[in-house]
Amino acid sequence: MPDKSRSSELKKFERRVKYTFRNKKLLAQALVHRSYAYERPGGKGSDNERLEFLGDAVLGLVISGSIFIRFPDFLEGEMTRIRSALVSRQTLEGLARKLGLGKMLLLGKGEAASGGAEQSRNLVGAYEAVIGAIYVDGGFKKVGKFIEEQFKAELKRIPEGGTTKDYKSILQEYTSKAYKATPKYTVVSEEGPEHRKHFEVAVLFGGMARGKGEGKNKKSAEQDAAYKALFNEGLLDKTA
Repeated sequence: MPDKSRSSELKKFERRVKYTFRNKKLLAQALVHRSYAYERPGGKGSDNERLEFLGDAVLGLVISGSIFIRFPDFLEGEMTRIRSALVSRQTLEGLARKLGLGKMLLLGKGEAASGGAEQSRNLVGAYEAVIGAIYVDGGFKKVGKFIEEQFKAELKRIPEGGTTKDYKSILQEYTSKAYKATPKYTVVSEEGPEHRKHFEVAVLFGGMARGKGEGKNKKSAEQDAAYKALFNEGLLDKTA
């Protein structure tokens, strides 16, 4: 792609993300896959992986802070579960596609030929790299505004129970296939006054307890227990 054409595309992308870079090189680098950089003399280190690393950390911090402020009554387990759902590969891939990141990525010939522009790992990596680039270019306030805008719809969908996914259903589907059984939930403890209860719930399948969860009601504690069980079964990356 000629430099003038690329510059025009980057300007259009800035309008989509509603952020204008002072340092245009940062945005350009955020959209360079390592396969593209390696095909060019001296290109090593000019790809988006360092920005991706930074963007991943910044995203986690901004989302954690947003959850902490928006939901003051949620326990640690509930907040962890929400953050996991919000920053999941599935969510980030969807946001990347909305921004048209696949078309913006510069890929090596082999990567492009194998459909790299549509691969989840490349889209998510580029999305996190863009976040990293905005942070370096504009600071925490600017990147926070970008992330809040990007996740506005996702945050609104969080129900009072405190989760964006039904982990109980996911766990039941898993156990029916892997264990030919339905998970059973039992209350381990119930403490606190009526207006501020604290529940601890265990989930059992395969003849033993597989996860314990906490919550301000049985429903949220059961969701947390299911989440912990999925994590203990090594399935969190596939479901969160």
